[in-house]
Amino acid sequence: MYNINETIVALATPPGVGAIGIIRLSGSEAIAITDKIFKGKNLANQPSHTLHFGRIMDGNTVLDEVVVSLYKGPKSYTGEDVVEISAHGSQYILEQVIALCIANGAQMAKAGEFTQRAFLNGKLDLAQAEAVADLIASQSGAAQQAAMHNLRGGFSEELKGMREELVKFSALIELELDFSQEDVEFADRSQFYELVNRIGATADKLIASFKLGNVIRNGVSVAIIGKPNAGKSTLLNALLNEERAIVSDIAGTTRDTIEETLNINGVLFRLIDTAGIREHSSDAIETIGIQRSMDTMKKADVVVYLYDVNETTPDEIQSQVSTFEGRQIKYLLVGNKIDMAAAAPSANSIYISAKNKENIQQLRQALYRLVVEGDINTEGTIITNARHLASLQEMRKSISDIKAGLDNHIASDLIALDIRRCLFYLGEITGEVTTEDKLDYIFSKFCIGK
Repeated sequence: MYNINETIVALATPPGVGAIGIIRLSGSEAIAITDKIFKGKNLANQPSHTLHFGRIMDGNTVLDEVVVSLYKGPKSYTGEDVVEISAHGSQYILEQVIALCIANGAQMAKAGEFTQRAFLNGKLDLAQAEAVADLIASQSGAAQQAAMHNLRGGFSEELKGMREELVKFSALIELELDFSQEDVEFADRSQFYELVNRIGATADKLIASFKLGNVIRNGVSVAIIGKPNAGKSTLLNALLNEERAIVSDIAGTTRDTIEETLNINGVLFRLIDTAGIREHSSDAIETIGIQRSMDTMKKADVVVYLYDVNETTPDEIQSQVSTFEGRQIKYLLVGNKIDMAAAAPSANSIYISAKNKENIQQLRQALYRLVVEGDINTEGTIITNARHLASLQEMRKSISDIKAGLDNHIASDLIALDIRRCLFYLGEITGEVTTEDKLDYIFSKFCIGK
């Protein structure tokens, strides 16, 4: 997909009008191409990591006044010579400058090509490269911190430690195969057994972290369901602390789903206000809304069942609980309108007044605890990538096979095969073992300019 020998160019900032737009070039001719169109200092003679003011010229025509940032390889993001042209943010100007770069020998970069070059030139391993995309896409503090941990090499270091110890024992076991007639053991089986247990425990911890990692990366969808006029739209407004949904005393006001996001302790919750659910409705539009509510409930990560404490019976609540538990849906029971309640509520629900915003913070924290089940420790590795999870699961199977082989005293050559398979899946994560097709697929998901 990519030709690493070409010098590439792309817009590194989002398209659209802004104060500044940055055009990035990378490759052996990046500085020479820029020198052809830049009127100012001769960039080839300037030291790395310096800024230079000048003009971009198309013949005798001044396109813009710019600042050029110079990064000479290998001390650059891609490991190659990199030039970044900071121009004014006019879409017309940026397009003209990019066209001028192409006219002077650059090629238009494809999605993720800058980061792929950083990987191919040894500036990042594959796990770190994917963390770059996660960092760009992060929409919460937890997602940003998890991506930064992986980008700084926290995850890679854990994998590197496991890989080095496995390689050591693999070499010793394979050495035994060269002396198979002598019936000798170079690898201490008891130490190897301890290593296998330790690596297995680490893999289990990483695999278990994906549940939280998926929440951090993708957020949590929360369907707010209940009967008409239970106060669902009022609750949505109270959680968001703004008047997002239309509120009235008329049952069935909400006809379609309304979705908004709420950040609770660094985790994004996608709140979905649904149409009120009742068994029968003569209104065709309302009936469609009710069906959409049911579909939303089935797809949601969490369901908030909101009911009017003055009009809902314990049997109705228990019926909903049975439905949720039968479908293995995470749920919260929330009793609304406690400001109008005649009797003290029981203890199996969270009781609020959405209208008066009473106990709304308690509900926010209950949502967070239900999903996160403890504090998020972003200083440790949290798996957020499904590709990493799949490789770790395969690696864990190999570890189990190694352990079974040791328990059953199988031949060294079979244990060596299991170790190689384990090393293969470890290498898949960091890119030490990969294929061109897989790299093309991974980096095609990046934005152009990165």
